[in-house]
Amino acid sequence: MANIDNKIEEIRKSLNIEIANCSDSREFENIKIKYLGKKGFITDLMAQIKNFSLEEKKEFGPKLNEFKKQTEESINLAKEILIKKEINAKIIKKQNFDVSLYQPNHLIGHKHPYSQFIEEIENIFISMGFDLFDGPEVESDFFNFTALNIPENHPARDMYDTFWLNKKNMLLRTHTSPIQIRAMQNKSLPIAGIAIGRTFRHEAVDASHDFAFMQCEGMVIDKNITLSHLFAIAKKFLQTLFDKKDLDIRIRPGFFPFVEPGVEIDMRCPFCKSGCSVCKQSTWVEVFPGGLIHPNVLKYGGIDSEKYSGFAFGFGLTRLAMLKYGINDIRHFYSGKLKFLEQF
Repeated sequence: MANIDNKIEEIRKSLNIEIANCSDSREFENIKIKYLGKKGFITDLMAQIKNFSLEEKKEFGPKLNEFKKQTEESINLAKEILIKKEINAKIIKKQNFDVSLYQPNHLIGHKHPYSQFIEEIENIFISMGFDLFDGPEVESDFFNFTALNIPENHPARDMYDTFWLNKKNMLLRTHTSPIQIRAMQNKSLPIAGIAIGRTFRHEAVDASHDFAFMQCEGMVIDKNITLSHLFAIAKKFLQTLFDKKDLDIRIRPGFFPFVEPGVEIDMRCPFCKSGCSVCKQSTWVEVFPGGLIHPNVLKYGGIDSEKYSGFAFGFGLTRLAMLKYGINDIRHFYSGKLKFLEQF
């Protein structure tokens, strides 16, 4: 019966080779059938026991049963290990999935011109040490007007065509200046930051006006802050934004309830030297107002105006984007027209 031992060893080697070469967990079912099925190698070998003598049955019966058990355990263990490898491979594949992989005839999107312009402005101010502030679009009368030195019945309120809500003293913010008050109340001094966001005014929509538009507000508060700091920041910002190192600014007096003194800042037209349609032949372009923060505003923000001073400025981000990119109609930003968006 030495042939039985040789046959067992032969089947064992063949089984090990097939298990080692198996690359798909589903193939193990075929291997199990091949060796343990009704017509499998081991089943066929065990069927020969009936022809053995009693002594041979006692010797080889348990040996074949043990071999059958070991074979089944080997197949199941190898299958389990391979399944785990397949699962891990799928996980790694998902983790390393390239979302930017090129697909033929696939339309590629890009950032909206607003998003591009906002990021550019944020990067400029961050490079100058400013933080980014944010606040709610639905505001209270206090933050939108009162805390900005525009109390009830103040004539300056007439400048804002406000969207009032059904809830008492609540409105859609008319400017991003309320974020400055919140920053004063919640940030530690010194403060340097900008706030960019949507603002709302009840205006007729045309090529240069919309009821919802983007604004940017900025402020710096510290000891011994003067207008010269404001002018330096404004000039550096405009030179960087329009990529004109020789771009000059011009200062004119202006009135705004939340600053004292108040100024209007103009910049030299970045598109011409002797006059064009953008600057209306004047070579100057109105950009944004600003000034030293009014002591009353500092007080509402919880800041001692005797120790600290600061400047604030604001501009219509939409208007500045239209100016930089030569856009003649504000409605293009929200139109969703691909011919317009593809230019950016």
